[in-house]
Amino acid sequence: MMAGKDMTRQEGRLPVRRGEGPLFSLWSQIDRLFDDFAHGFSMRPFRALEEKLGVFAPSIDVSEDEKTVFVKAELPGMDEKDIDVSITRDVLTISGEKKEEQEEKKKNYYRMERSFGSFRRVVALPEGIDSEKAQAEFGKGVLTVTIPKTKEAQAAGKKIPIKAEK
Repeated sequence: MMAGKDMTRQEGRLPVRRGEGPLFSLWSQIDRLFDDFAHGFSMRPFRALEEKLGVFAPSIDVSEDEKTVFVKAELPGMDEKDIDVSITRDVLTISGEKKEEQEEKKKNYYRMERSFGSFRRVVALPEGIDSEKAQAEFGKGVLTVTIPKTKEAQAAGKKIPIKAEK
């Protein structure tokens, strides 16, 4: 455990998302620790178990430049009609439901598998975004949300020159 910060508790109790138990919260926190450690390497130890339990947590990348905030979510096998994107103040919420069906018919057997999983990802946005001009595009399993910054927020940034010692 890191000194000074308890990574497993918030306000004295384990965080529990609606409809999920404390065990899922523990798995999510361990996944987050692996993600932080690996910086993008796919090291999610509970992915297979999550999928069996109907839990789906898409990978999300957040970046920004001087004028825009970009959020990309990997949503393979989904259609745009199954995805909901909303912004409330300085919070972006991406949610949806993944449905998958596999059917196999052969001479001696028939196999039908169905899996369902809902997800909800919440991203804190920086101050000074123009949510009215936000746009979302979906293609090839990737959702891209583009949120421009206000003129005031763009002007607030300042590049500081670095002087070298002689």
